[in-house]
Amino acid sequence: AWDVGAMSNYNTITSLAESPQQEGLVYAGTDDGIIQVTEDAGANWRKVSLGSIKGLPKTPFVNDVRADLFDANTVYAALDNHKNGDYKPYLIKSTDKGRSWSLMNGDLPGRMLTWRLVQDHENRDLIFLAAEYGIYFTTNAGKNWIKLKGGLPTISFRDITIQRRDNALVGASFGRGFYVMDDITPIREFNSSMLSGGPTLFKTPNAKWYRQFSRVGSQGDGEYSAKNAPFGATFTYYMSDKIKSLKDERKAREKNNTDFPGWEALEDEANQQGPDVIMIIKDANGNHVNTIKGKNKKGFNTVNWGLNYPSLRGERLSAGGGGFRRGGGIMVTPGTYTVSLASRVNGKTTVLQGPQSFDVVPIYDGALPRKSYDEMNDFRRKVTALQQDLTATNTELSRSIRRVEAMTRSAYKAEKISEELLERLESARQSLLDMDKAMNGNKVKDEIGERSDPTPNDANGLGWRAFGNTYGPTGNHKGAYERAKKQLVGIKAKLANIVNTTIPTMEKELERIGAPWVEGQGLIKN
Repeated sequence: AWDVGAMSNYNTITSLAESPQQEGLVYAGTDDGIIQVTEDAGANWRKVSLGSIKGLPKTPFVNDVRADLFDANTVYAALDNHKNGDYKPYLIKSTDKGRSWSLMNGDLPGRMLTWRLVQDHENRDLIFLAAEYGIYFTTNAGKNWIKLKGGLPTISFRDITIQRRDNALVGASFGRGFYVMDDITPIREFNSSMLSGGPTLFKTPNAKWYRQFSRVGSQGDGEYSAKNAPFGATFTYYMSDKIKSLKDERKAREKNNTDFPGWEALEDEANQQGPDVIMIIKDANGNHVNTIKGKNKKGFNTVNWGLNYPSLRGERLSAGGGGFRRGGGIMVTPGTYTVSLASRVNGKTTVLQGPQSFDVVPIYDGALPRKSYDEMNDFRRKVTALQQDLTATNTELSRSIRRVEAMTRSAYKAEKISEELLERLESARQSLLDMDKAMNGNKVKDEIGERSDPTPNDANGLGWRAFGNTYGPTGNHKGAYERAKKQLVGIKAKLANIVNTTIPTMEKELERIGAPWVEGQGLIKN
């Protein structure tokens, strides 16, 4: 037997909405195609039979009623008639408290049940719709609807809301969980003129300043965590078209009949730097803080900045990467910052939009008083300068060891073997190895887990721990920095003598005895 009891025979209230603009104005929608309206908190009700409205079925199910957040006279409703085999979308709007209604389906697809509506609390013209096959939004009273993508499944969304504190859109799907758009600000600011205009940088929300730590212990197979919004500041921009490279321009021309561009043009393509889209971040005083790479892509783009300075450890020749490696440095302190959207082509930077201000704000005060931000920044500058000094010293030390070893191999191939030179080379190598032990520890002890004597790298590492919290440097951190700095001075003095005096003298001796060229000696003089 067929069960007809599930059909809407019970005249159930399915949605209630109270106007935030007029006390006592309440709308009640039912499952049999009626919206009741009261303007005196329920003392009297006015009945609206939706079947009498042109374009609506006789008894549509009222899925949702929403009173306008800005205008007491305006109300919206999402209806459906699928229990009668009708899968059309039905969205209606009234601007006179339900006395007359108009359709606002616009260009929604024909088979698209409508479940819930939510109006933006800042932009009165922005309305989001939870529908049978996704989430849509309109900025022109339903004339046009745009489908949100960005990883949303093609599935029924039965509820939708805006988390006002963070301007986040949250959709509840039918069987696939919750989906969150972290910030709807770009949608608020978007308009049709951007489709054909230049790049647009949208307003950047304030970034929360804290240290990321997991507060969840081991929960076995019961542990679950969804993907959170990325830490730091998120920049959103729209590009009506990508910035084209020479190769892109050539390919566009090749859609029509065209001559071979020539080898020089192809070589120019291969050697072109960029085009890159970059975000230039500065502090309130206009000092450069960081530059991060964005996406050179048509449409909406987002790029995240982890609130860090770039790594200032120093650059080695082998690193590569064109200056956009994401290796992070120390976290910035709270304050006002600016971001500019720019392009970089063949070394030339062109600002496209900005600068635009945003704030980095702490999420809470710690249990202990913090050091001042000025003190934190002063210690950051000292520690990063010392880190560069350590990197330069370690790099030069490693290079000098390899260089002396190469000179020794060359000396054995000379026209005249000089035992005296070989002894000096070995003496220099042993001195360099002693410096390496002082810098980086005893490798023999390390192999069996024994402690080495404290090194400047050890002390500097302790100083760096000041940046693993939001309190600032302690006396222990500052003392470690001073120890590292003092140890490094003595090592550098010894290394400088070998690099600037001992090695050049031995290189001349190699040349005198007819030894082969060694890397680092530069061009051969003819």
